Amino acid sequence: MTRKLYKNLHHATPLWVTPDADYFVTICAQSRGQNHFCRPLVGQAVFHAVQSYNQRQLWYCRLALLMPDHIHLLTCFPPDKILSRVIGYWKRSLTRSHAISWQRNFFEHRLRNEENVQQKADYILQNPARAGLATQNQDWPYIWMPSGETSADGTSAATSAKT
Repeated sequence: MTRKLYKNLHHATPLWVTPDADYFVTICAQSRGQNHFCRPLVGQAVFHAVQSYNQRQLWYCRLALLMPDHIHLLTCFPPDKILSRVIGYWKRSLTRSHAISWQRNFFEHRLRNEENVQQKADYILQNPARAGLATQNQDWPYIWMPSGETSADGTSAATSAKT
């Protein structure tokens, strides 16, 4: 009898991690290779949910970038919040409101002292051009940053998906 093995990622934050740690998070839609997020209504809903979590202080998201089948976040979490629960509730909310089907888990990478947040943001912003979806980073309409912030390449903050 063959058992199906599931890879389970553990997202427990070690006690030695400082509460102000920044995370690079990637969340994927259930069916990869399809456009789930880069549509005006869905994109706006995702960005509204990101902004809502910022305002409610459930996380502080510095950058959100939508790709057709996944989302990149550059974020940190308050000390009293559990990363996996915050992400889980966020995904559940978007599932209920927009019928988004997610992969079971998500990828997170804590940025360590030697890693520069701006370098990771620039890496995220280059993702659409690397995938051939935009010729320049500034051309990609599905980028969200808190109002007033800009990236090193001059990409300004966007609060909703452009049509």
